Amino acid sequence: MTELDLLSINALRFLAVDAVEKAKSGHPGAPLGDAPIAYLLFHKYMRHNPANSRWSDRDRFVLSNGHASAMLYSVLHLCGYKVSMEDLQQFRQYGSKTPGHPERGLTDGVEVTTGPLGQGLAMSVGMAAAERHLAARYNKPGMEIVDHYTYVICGDGDLMEGVSHEACSFAGTLGLGKLILLYDDNLISLDGPTELSFTEDVEKRFEAYHWHVQRVTDGNDLQAIEKAIDAAKSVTDKPSIIAVRTIIGYGSPKAGTSKAHGEPLGPEDTIKTKEKLGWPADKSFYVPEEAAKNWAQAKERGAKVENDWNALFAKYKQQFPELAAEYERVFAGKLPAGWEVGVPKFAADAKPMATRSAGNLVLNGIAAKVPELIGGAADLSTSTKTTIKDSPSFHVDPNGRNIFFGVREFGMCAFVNGMAAHGGLIPYGSTFFVFSDYARPALRLAALMQTPSTFVFTHDSIGLGEDGPTHQPIEHLASLRAIPEFTDFRPADANETAAAWQVILERRKPAFLALSRQDLPILDGEKLDILNGVRHGAYVLEDGSSSPDVVLVATGSEVSLVTKAAAELKSQGIHARIVSMPSWRLFHEQPEAYQRKILPAGVPRLVVEAGSPICWWQIAGDTGDVLGLDRFGASAPGAVAMEKLGFNVGNVVDRATRIVERARKTPALAGK
Repeated sequence: MTELDLLSINALRFLAVDAVEKAKSGHPGAPLGDAPIAYLLFHKYMRHNPANSRWSDRDRFVLSNGHASAMLYSVLHLCGYKVSMEDLQQFRQYGSKTPGHPERGLTDGVEVTTGPLGQGLAMSVGMAAAERHLAARYNKPGMEIVDHYTYVICGDGDLMEGVSHEACSFAGTLGLGKLILLYDDNLISLDGPTELSFTEDVEKRFEAYHWHVQRVTDGNDLQAIEKAIDAAKSVTDKPSIIAVRTIIGYGSPKAGTSKAHGEPLGPEDTIKTKEKLGWPADKSFYVPEEAAKNWAQAKERGAKVENDWNALFAKYKQQFPELAAEYERVFAGKLPAGWEVGVPKFAADAKPMATRSAGNLVLNGIAAKVPELIGGAADLSTSTKTTIKDSPSFHVDPNGRNIFFGVREFGMCAFVNGMAAHGGLIPYGSTFFVFSDYARPALRLAALMQTPSTFVFTHDSIGLGEDGPTHQPIEHLASLRAIPEFTDFRPADANETAAAWQVILERRKPAFLALSRQDLPILDGEKLDILNGVRHGAYVLEDGSSSPDVVLVATGSEVSLVTKAAAELKSQGIHARIVSMPSWRLFHEQPEAYQRKILPAGVPRLVVEAGSPICWWQIAGDTGDVLGLDRFGASAPGAVAMEKLGFNVGNVVDRATRIVERARKTPALAGK
């Protein structure tokens, strides 16, 4: 290590320490220990351009141990990203660009949101897979326009999390040779030494995953770390892990202890640390000129590597104009012209169809027009019906668009988020709806990052039948609707399913579909403006009359149920308006005028959904009612389960009749 290297590393260390100290909260230990690794990656190895953090062929970096965010922000500042010294001084403050954990879309240069341990590592697997797939599609001999690495720093906590096992096992199965993981092996977690809870042989574990495994015994030995990274890059058929023995809180009085992990060093220990490492103790947020110039080389090198790539792409564009145009389009996040003609329409007189089956036809219709659509299932592709026909498995052929994730729901959804964050692809993952529980942290992170991640959940209610309450989702719709900025779609039929997919691709925001196992009658797309209705979250299927007595609101399979009930109510002299609400969230995003148009004031409402009623009382109002489920399901044929648990015409009619009678007695309260 040269003096300039050490000066540059210490500049990074103490920017991070000072940011934590000024904020009076944060994690100084990892930055002090990991700074040499971060310096090597950003200063020597990574192909990146600080002037253009969205350059498509940049190397990706993921700080999976996101609590070390002060280090990442300091790196980005030193390299010349749009992270100012003032931003560092506002670390962890309201409205700053430097929050407590890295957030995609908020801070220039941050690829993914990390902090929930294990997820950054899992998303990096998706990013590396995205690179491989895009390289297979676009590269030509001598014109490798997709050629970059995904680098990750992770800690012990990341490797303790179960999702790391799912993701790393899968990465080894796929043989992702351009994924390089640097493991901060410092023997300390928040509660104390890792021997309290984490005594496995990590290197043997990763050998069993079919990774290339190396160890560096001194985290300050730049030459040894360089040698290991070079060796990792030479292995093209396996992902690589480099276990680097570091010292948490290096140089501080708290070094090597858990006290260095999650709290500021304190004024006295900060001074002692600076003195020990030869840093001016009386200066904060100080970067020596020589170190600043050394770090700033990233801008010059970055401009050159991107310019060289631009020149290569210009030649590529001349020889392969159609592929080049497609490449530019997918990275711009635009859909191909006329893609919507691939969305099928379903005749009202066709045989009833499960929305999962309709989803397969829609998926394949879109996939034929949208080549960036890629995904698969957690070992349930024949049940979720999410296979893209005439495309091979990604595992067999990297140009393939079918990914067989195995029974790894959390890993799958994090992988989807990583692919989406990489850019150039529209990824999806699928499983039974009840198993979304396994993946909820990744679904939440998709919403927080606002990546175009799509999740297809089938077997959406007690209507799935004989598998019983272990497989019958109850609380899941309400639970996922509670996640901010995560869009729900529970379509009533094949045409709503087609419309939902179309809206998802148009919006390019995180969303999930809840699809039925059982067959459902098909709505008349000639008479109804279903696409526009789905775009607005809810629409009127039948008015009932110019002044209805009751509004029946339903989603999914229950729409056909309330349609039958409305006919029975009509025979009793009660006129019901039928409203399909395929997206609870989209409806709530509409202006009040639209909501009132669909749900007129003064008319009582009955909401019917085969799930928890907790999210529906705002719609039902004080004088309305909700027919839902406050219990687990039952093992029985689907139709029997629905009947026995109250989802039958008689029960809907009885409940609707009661609220109509109540409204007639107290008309001033109806519909409020």
